[in-house]
Amino acid sequence: MAKRDYYEVLGVHQNASDTEIKKAYRRLAMKHHPDKNPDNHTESSEKFKEATEAYEVLSDPEKRASYDQFGFAGVEGMGGGFGGARDFSDIFGDIFGDFFGTAAGQGRSRASRGADLRYNMTISFEEAAFGKETTIRIPKTEVCDSCGGKGTSPGTEPKTCPTCRGTGQTRVQQGFFTISSTCNRCHGEGQIITSPCPECGGRKFVEREKTLNVKIPAGVDSGSRLRISGQGEPGAGGGPPGDLYIVLGVKEHPIFAREGDDVWCEIPVSFSTAALGGEIEVPTLGGKAAVKVPPGTQTGRIFTLKHKGIANVKGYGIGDEKVKVVVETPTNLTSRQKELLKEFESLSKDESNPMSKGFWDKVKDLIGAPR
Repeated sequence: MAKRDYYEVLGVHQNASDTEIKKAYRRLAMKHHPDKNPDNHTESSEKFKEATEAYEVLSDPEKRASYDQFGFAGVEGMGGGFGGARDFSDIFGDIFGDFFGTAAGQGRSRASRGADLRYNMTISFEEAAFGKETTIRIPKTEVCDSCGGKGTSPGTEPKTCPTCRGTGQTRVQQGFFTISSTCNRCHGEGQIITSPCPECGGRKFVEREKTLNVKIPAGVDSGSRLRISGQGEPGAGGGPPGDLYIVLGVKEHPIFAREGDDVWCEIPVSFSTAALGGEIEVPTLGGKAAVKVPPGTQTGRIFTLKHKGIANVKGYGIGDEKVKVVVETPTNLTSRQKELLKEFESLSKDESNPMSKGFWDKVKDLIGAPR
């Protein structure tokens, strides 16, 4: 069964606010929660999961932006459903905490999510149109393999901080008040390392250069962002890593210009071809194509080549190519060419130049016939 659009699932518009999205999910979650539907457990479970997956994406600004731009392809591997950096317990706590009197975050460890990273990538016009697979090398911080992120040398363990006795806090009595502050010795960790890891020096992390495979979908444009889940900085205290965002910039093309999914191209046409008609060859992203030019074609006329543009990044078809004709005035004429043009001019009638005749007729109507 095909997935439904996340906005459709929650019954909200695409420009819905965070509050509207949360209210919509709260209503659906309470309605379809399996515990409230024991007689229809299977169907209610599926609807509950569908609503939760939609909320998990649309309640996260980064995931929502990627989904709005790329559709389902934009959130593949980003933790759609219950497997992302923001786990199901977080969502459940956000929505149902008010009902059950729980406070999300109480009793949790000091774990925190790692910072996101940004990588700027410049690609060609053709690569943006057709997509590509490439590799990038990024410097990043990773958990030390030698100590597993504990910071201690093999065979040893961190020891309880004797100053704060493992609480990470120290307290000072001043009159009637007790002031708590972060322990200066263990920096709030509650533990100290007496035998540091020889590879990371007790820092728990090491700096490395990492090679990543990146798949750029067809139809991206300048400003498009690709998200690679879990490739940001490592989290503190065992928290999840951040994400890597690849921000794309597309080079200008010497022939083509882009408007949405359409490609534009200006083609020079000779004076004689424009006047007499004929067939011209035009470039496209996929090669060359023939275009028939009818007699009397003027500068600015636009021909449309269907489905010769750029694939929509969300999978909504392929754009067109728009070919704009520019009639080229001949230069560096020979004496014979000039002679023939003068003869042509002398033989020309109003019917041969309908645009000029129409223009001067309007002038006469505005200012009257010349004296």
